[in-house]
Amino acid sequence: MTERRVTFSREQIAAYAEASGDHNPIHLDDGFARSVGLPGVIAHGMLQMGILATVAAEATGGPEKLRRMSVRFAGMVVPGDTVTFGATPDGEGKLELSAVNQRGEAVLTKAAADYTP
Repeated sequence: MTERRVTFSREQIAAYAEASGDHNPIHLDDGFARSVGLPGVIAHGMLQMGILATVAAEATGGPEKLRRMSVRFAGMVVPGDTVTFGATPDGEGKLELSAVNQRGEAVLTKAAADYTP
């Protein structure tokens, strides 16, 4: 199993917003995020998926080995949360993926990938 533990920060979330062009205020403005029922700013789901894809690539021996990846965005990640991203190859072309916060809650579910062994 390959794992990476990431503690999310406001700076990281803002940098991802800038890099991706996703400036939705739920990721940048606490007041706006609260006005729509969120606890404050939340991390982009695609930021989390990108980190998980990096872990998946490490687990399989490189990004060129990944063929397909899918996840369901299942939980909110707020600044200060620590998420453990994991990838376990089965040796036969399937990769089991996980993303769990410090409370043991899955933030990405139905996560899987196909790869070239």
